[in-house]
Amino acid sequence: MAKDALMDFDKALELFEPVLGFEVHVELNTETKMFSAAANPANSANHAAGPNTLVAPVDMGLPGALPVVNETAVRYSISLGLALGCSIAPSSRFARKNYFYPDLGKNYQISQYDEPIAFEGHVDVELADGTIVPVPIERAHMEEDAGKLTHVGGATGRIQGAEYSLVDYNRAGVPLVEIVTKPIYGTEHRAPDVAKAYVQTIRDIVLSLGISDARMERGNLRCDANVSLRPRGQEKLGTRTETKNVNSMRSVERAVRYEIQRQAAILAAGGKITQETRHWHEDTGTTSPGRPKSDADDYRYFPEPDLLPVVPAPELIEQLRGALPEPPAARRRRLKAEWGFTDLEFQDVVNGGLLAEVEATVAAGAAPASARKWWTGELTRIANATSAEGTGREASDLATPAQVAELQLLIDEGTLTDKLARQVLEGVVAGEGSPKDVVAARGLAVVSDDGALIAAIDEALASQPDVLEKIRDGKVQAAGAIIGAVMKAMKGQADAARVRELVLERAAQ
Repeated sequence: MAKDALMDFDKALELFEPVLGFEVHVELNTETKMFSAAANPANSANHAAGPNTLVAPVDMGLPGALPVVNETAVRYSISLGLALGCSIAPSSRFARKNYFYPDLGKNYQISQYDEPIAFEGHVDVELADGTIVPVPIERAHMEEDAGKLTHVGGATGRIQGAEYSLVDYNRAGVPLVEIVTKPIYGTEHRAPDVAKAYVQTIRDIVLSLGISDARMERGNLRCDANVSLRPRGQEKLGTRTETKNVNSMRSVERAVRYEIQRQAAILAAGGKITQETRHWHEDTGTTSPGRPKSDADDYRYFPEPDLLPVVPAPELIEQLRGALPEPPAARRRRLKAEWGFTDLEFQDVVNGGLLAEVEATVAAGAAPASARKWWTGELTRIANATSAEGTGREASDLATPAQVAELQLLIDEGTLTDKLARQVLEGVVAGEGSPKDVVAARGLAVVSDDGALIAAIDEALASQPDVLEKIRDGKVQAAGAIIGAVMKAMKGQADAARVRELVLERAAQ
């Protein structure tokens, strides 16, 4: 594949104005699918199910199988619409979106077209420096997800060059809400930052509502990023591209930056942008052509004849409105103040996507500083190592907030040192049980028996009489050699501060 020409980012912004738009798909974590009673693999309890084990006749498109709307999915969709500042339609309806779906057995998708359940909203997106960017929401509509294709035999995992393809219908029919923004103007050099922060904001909202696991690496939350450029001073919008299914916030940021640079190079050279979908390649940080982007007319939408309109009771809407959680931006400001973090400390937590984990760890009894230390430090380090190895685990996959809080409690009560605690955490990550289980199984508790420590100290002092004389002469720093020898003898399972106290006591005798 030929390498794209790219223009310097700053130069591109001198010549062109970027206009953004996003389509974020949120898989709802209901117990069953959107239109069938099959278990929902987007629910964390089912995500590891074997291929084609969570299916029903409706999901397979079998003749005579009729869809039934999932009431919980409708409630979740209304809650999300309200959290996005949208109006809720007194009546909305489903439509059939027609094109060839090899991973939807009935060959069309049940979605919403001209009558979405939520419309005309906006969210305030907060950037790292505190700048607020209002993002207008055009609509949030309900639909079903497609299945998953696995292309076998090719070098890239894509259909080109593959020998055959396998289809897994588990995901077919999973309830989705698609959130579509209006064109976003005025982002300028901050366009990549706005893209990342917008997806983070949507993730925060759905997590606070409890309606989705929002795990981008599992596809619970997916972003299609639309980018177009127009020459400075031109009113007419440029031709847009849609980079599909970007699966991390960092990748959304990179994809938007790449498309701005790629499109600017084409336009500056007198070329034209093709309206198309594009694929994001995480390994190379590039996009590549997908298919020409269809317009709505190409999908031949028509009302779904097997489903009645959705008409939520006004009382239900008000009940759901009253149950909305604290807005994410307000929650962040509150937590930062409660925890006493600096801007940098708090941003480390937010950038790592670990706000919920730190909050839950504090709620489980850990001090805020300790919770932040473990999540943004050791657990993030281990997660980054797994990514480098190709296994790609997130920090939140490695331990639970309750386990981290228990680990810190063992330090606070003197059962573990920080060094021992890191060994215990390794055991927790390896699946050996709770921190207390790992301490017991590996015998990692701090030696708190002064008798055992004194015996080791006396042995070290006897073997280094010159050091003992230095300590007695007032050179207290010389005690470090004895402390080191004792810690080695105790295999690191001693409190260094207590060892120092006892060394000085024994040397004084």
